[in-house]
Amino acid sequence: MLINGEEKSLACPTALSELLTQLGYRTAFVAVELNGNIIKQADFGSTTITDADKLEIVSFVGGG
Repeated sequence: MLINGEEKSLACPTALSELLTQLGYRTAFVAVELNGNIIKQADFGSTTITDADKLEIVSFVGGG
């Protein structure tokens, strides 16, 4: 799978929410594009990710 342009491998299909947690993202502060489609945060738990998928993950950062 590709995550933000980098090749990664998954042991098995997993929920998007689980993958984000494993990668250290806080799901409340990210936007995710899966194979060219934006995924709603409400669907992170029900969206299954496989090794053939392409993800773009953008995290929001506050500053002053």
